[in-house]
Amino acid sequence: MDMARITQKHTTGLRLAVAGILFVSTLLISPAGAEDAESINALRQIGKAFASIAEKASPAVVGVEAVKVVDRSQRQQYRRPNMGPFNDDMYEYFFGPRGNRQGSREERAQGTGFIISKEGYILTNNHIVGNAKDGKVTVRLSDTKKYEAVVKGTDEESDVAVIKIETDEDLPFIELADSDQLEVGEWVVAIGSPFGLNHSVTAGIVSAKGRNSLIALGDISFQDFIQTDAAINPGNSGGPLLNLDCKVVGINTAILAPSGANAGIGFAIPANLARNVSDQLIETGEVVRGFLGISMEPMSEALAESLELEDSRGALVAKVGEGTPAEDAGLKRYDVIVEVNGQAVDNRSELMSKIAALKPGTKVKLVVIRDGRRKKISAALGERSDQALAKLGGTPEAVQLSLGIGVTNLTDEMADRFGYADKKGVLIQEIETGSEAQRQGLKPGMLIIEVNRKAVNNTKEFYAAIKKATDQGKKSVLLYVTDGSRESMIPLELPSD
Repeated sequence: MDMARITQKHTTGLRLAVAGILFVSTLLISPAGAEDAESINALRQIGKAFASIAEKASPAVVGVEAVKVVDRSQRQQYRRPNMGPFNDDMYEYFFGPRGNRQGSREERAQGTGFIISKEGYILTNNHIVGNAKDGKVTVRLSDTKKYEAVVKGTDEESDVAVIKIETDEDLPFIELADSDQLEVGEWVVAIGSPFGLNHSVTAGIVSAKGRNSLIALGDISFQDFIQTDAAINPGNSGGPLLNLDCKVVGINTAILAPSGANAGIGFAIPANLARNVSDQLIETGEVVRGFLGISMEPMSEALAESLELEDSRGALVAKVGEGTPAEDAGLKRYDVIVEVNGQAVDNRSELMSKIAALKPGTKVKLVVIRDGRRKKISAALGERSDQALAKLGGTPEAVQLSLGIGVTNLTDEMADRFGYADKKGVLIQEIETGSEAQRQGLKPGMLIIEVNRKAVNNTKEFYAAIKKATDQGKKSVLLYVTDGSRESMIPLELPSD
């Protein structure tokens, strides 16, 4: 069946489904003889539409298994207990017992991928195939054929990875859609291998777009997730989220679930972001991103009011790095960037994604609000790198390396989520395994309220307090922390030079 026929059938089914769903409650309480044939037929049509998508897409969806070499001394990115993507039970189901975390070990990861070209290129998640042993993974097709695939490239910041299998056959593949055209409320279909159950198909709608600042996924820098209520579980990672045209709108990546399994809140990487990353990985094996050179604060209604803005849309410039494209362009602290190349910017994550999607050297046209007036600014982007990021200063890297601890600002959303609505401080985002911080009982999710008996309201104040103690030659700092239920005073030894 060709795509035109599939699309026409889907459209017809969905038109009829609206009427059918409205009559479902009536049908349930009416005598069998009074069933409305048209509404029942509408439900059948929408079911057939989903079946057509599954039939066409499933041959291009593959199971992915990888033996990963994991450095146990690496930092443990925070996964809020029972909030996913995996809790301990789910982690051990797919990767084996956590066990002793010294040195390195091998872990087996299991997920999903999908073929995007007849030559055998496959999209999946970095957290499935990153650090695969010998750069190779096992791919299982729907017809049970197994192939050894080579990892062509991975990108930790977006959690996108590309692998490739070699075969003389033309492989079935599915196309990527323009995810910018996706609308909240659209029907979507997820296909994957939850709990190892190959080619499971679920359906739902797009619940939201542009989800970001997910603390449980702090290791993914570029968060612009599609949220869906289509059932996604451990093992779905890397699989496709499809629209009714049987095109991929996203890569299923994570879940937010109290039980570790589906609770109707799943997240997918938008297809446009995946396309940009995968094209570069296929061509060069690495991803090069644009860099502006600013630190940003999340906008809020209170900030918007204090800056005399009409609303809280945009990205607030908190700092301009020395010697960066932003400084050369004349950006200033308190500027609110509201447009990039004629496209509106709603928040800092959106700005970050738009800039990163452009190549270094690209000239961008920005619209900022400065002192209540709109101002146009042009900037030539640099290249995002560790050296470039270091120019911004105030980043967690230096503190993480010395203390084994990473913190982030406590936003209103995080405060509500973690039960700190009436408190101020900085949230512990990650703890290095085996560090002094871990030995003293500090854990991700705790809130640091004071350092050396002085309040710290943001990361800048936290870093300044640590630096002050270090400059004064102190051997330790005293942290006043809470986990939401009780407060503790924890001395933390400072590293010697």
